[in-house]
Amino acid sequence: MDSMRRPASFLTQANALLRKNICLQKRNLKTNFAITLFPIFICVLLVVLQNIINNELDRPKYRCGCACVETSTDGACKKRECGVQYSTLEQVWSCAIPNPPRWPALIQVPQPEFRAVRTVSQPFDDLPDPSCRDSGSFPASVLITGKDRSFAESISGGLFPAFSPTLNVTDYLDAISRIVIGSDTAPWYTQLVDPAFSSSDTIYLLQPHCLPYLSQTISYNARGIPLQLNIQCVEGVSLWRESTSVINDELLKGYKRKGGQTNEFIAGYDFLNTTEYGLGINVWYNSTYNDKTAYSFIAALRVPRMVNAVSNAYLKFIRGPGEEMLLEYVKDMPKVGTSYRFDLSSLLSELFFTWIIELLFPVMLTYLVYEKQHKLKIMMKMQGLKDGPYLMISYAYFFVLSVVYMTFFVIFGYAIGLEFFRVNNYGIQFVFFFVCINLQIAFAFFVASFFSSVKIATVIGYAYVFGSGLLGAFLFHFFIEDEIFPRGWILVMEIVPGFSLYRGLYELGQYAFSGSAMGTTGMAWRNLKDPINGMCDILIIMTVEWALLLLLAFYLDGVSSIGGGVRNPLLLFRCSRKKHTPSLQKSSFAEQDPKVIVNMEKADVAQERRVVEQLLMDCNANQAVICDNLKKVYPGRDGNPDKLAVRGLSLALPKGQCFGMLGPNGAGKTSFISMMVGLTRPTSGTAYAHGMDINVDMDDIYTNMGVCPQHDLLWETLTGKEHLFFYMLG
Repeated sequence: MDSMRRPASFLTQANALLRKNICLQKRNLKTNFAITLFPIFICVLLVVLQNIINNELDRPKYRCGCACVETSTDGACKKRECGVQYSTLEQVWSCAIPNPPRWPALIQVPQPEFRAVRTVSQPFDDLPDPSCRDSGSFPASVLITGKDRSFAESISGGLFPAFSPTLNVTDYLDAISRIVIGSDTAPWYTQLVDPAFSSSDTIYLLQPHCLPYLSQTISYNARGIPLQLNIQCVEGVSLWRESTSVINDELLKGYKRKGGQTNEFIAGYDFLNTTEYGLGINVWYNSTYNDKTAYSFIAALRVPRMVNAVSNAYLKFIRGPGEEMLLEYVKDMPKVGTSYRFDLSSLLSELFFTWIIELLFPVMLTYLVYEKQHKLKIMMKMQGLKDGPYLMISYAYFFVLSVVYMTFFVIFGYAIGLEFFRVNNYGIQFVFFFVCINLQIAFAFFVASFFSSVKIATVIGYAYVFGSGLLGAFLFHFFIEDEIFPRGWILVMEIVPGFSLYRGLYELGQYAFSGSAMGTTGMAWRNLKDPINGMCDILIIMTVEWALLLLLAFYLDGVSSIGGGVRNPLLLFRCSRKKHTPSLQKSSFAEQDPKVIVNMEKADVAQERRVVEQLLMDCNANQAVICDNLKKVYPGRDGNPDKLAVRGLSLALPKGQCFGMLGPNGAGKTSFISMMVGLTRPTSGTAYAHGMDINVDMDDIYTNMGVCPQHDLLWETLTGKEHLFFYMLG
């Protein structure tokens, strides 16, 4: 004990581990080269596909339409003009539109088969009978409420002004602005006219009462663009409800589309405290279209007419029918000529980039489990390596590899022109990728605690990488975009590191795609405050999870006995160690193996047991090794009984004594040595080396123990010289 060897310093251990890791990397050049080529291959593939798509979009079919406006005598074209008047709807997107056409503002009207009727869940007497749906010409309803019923009903009676046959239609937009028209066509992106006008869909004329002449076809010219409008009269009625909660419930039931059937209303109006001295209203409108990107266009193209209709009705009620508040037209913003460009990298980045970033996970997992499976970690501990330096050096080593890998990936993606890396704020990208790689390293340490086989760990690792990417793209992606899916469950799913990585890449990809399409920047720091942006939540979740997984990994590394080795009871909130009295030892031994009582022990064995019992009671006992009723039982498999390898061994070895253990095969020699050096944990009993318990103080025992194992505990890719150099440094 006086000449106990002191453990190597942290720097010494770090130097040895780093040199060992560098040597291992030199032996794995082909693997490292293949891993490095994978992100390059994905990036190049995205660029090639993107160029193929862009070349296809550059074909005349998608370019702004042109026509010859002047020809020479020989028939050759002298002058060509390009513009929306020569373009199809597919070509209009790329045309310059310096002065977009005007079109009337519309209200969103339910399709005939979806208009509200009296049902079991909505048994209101003022709703039409369901049988009227067969005719397809029944009314479209508006729900109203307010503090003053008579006042609200008086105003709502003028929501849909009657069309006068004498109305001057020479100015088409002026005539249309004095009445209310609508469409059941969902709004969408437009650079020309509202989709309701650019197709053969029906335009609904909302009237208090319909007359036959009100349904007709009208030709209309929108700045050189001829349109054919099919106008059909629909009766618009206002239905009173007692409260906003009734309206809200009725609208919700109508828009749920249970069983593929809806019961929809045009809108809902709450007149609040409206009087002749002031108008104050709340407006409900339908935003339950399948594609969430249409929501903003509903507000921009449909809500203005709803507000104008009630404002105009209020003004006429207060000031008389001669007063009007007209909304003559709406139109799109002017635009320059553009070319179709499809940013494939931003759209597919979530899946491909998830695979690229997670590719290092099975590499790190395999590395950690390999050293556990081949007992290399325990062998290093026998040479004095502590858990703390091992975890810190391994973590730092993985971190450097990840940083080099990610830096190379980002720089290469930026260099070849991927908009994902070009338009998004570099600071956000740095923070996100920094947290990602740290979480991935912590997750690898955590998962490695549950495996002792490299093959199983490798299979599970790659299954996790590709499985999390595919589940993210084909399941989690739809949950993110589903406005109805609870946000809380999204946060729960993002606890899985693969899903949180996918969500972060999804947000960056969406902003990159929008920025590339509109010629603006991608995600900036101010965008983290957007309600629909989940990046802030992702960064918080990943940072917290990073810290928790590190703590759990360190804890499980100490307490787990998977893959061999003795658990550290210090991390199991153990009580202070107490030595058993001889009587308790006898009783315990008899309970565990009754045969010992039946079969009389040999005299020398009994004598050795009594010596051990006396030494255990002597606090000043100064022995090199004391084995106290050491026992090892291997559980039986495939229906076989348990195998008793070491049966209650008691042994005392004084200091300075050379001890040899002889016995036939299966006598328990290897099991005994394995327990003494910490390769396996005793089933019961314990042993003391210089007073230190093998169940508690194994790390301290290693600093004073030399072991020559029965099997080769070597790295397969390191040379003999490199092994000697590593252990000499450590």
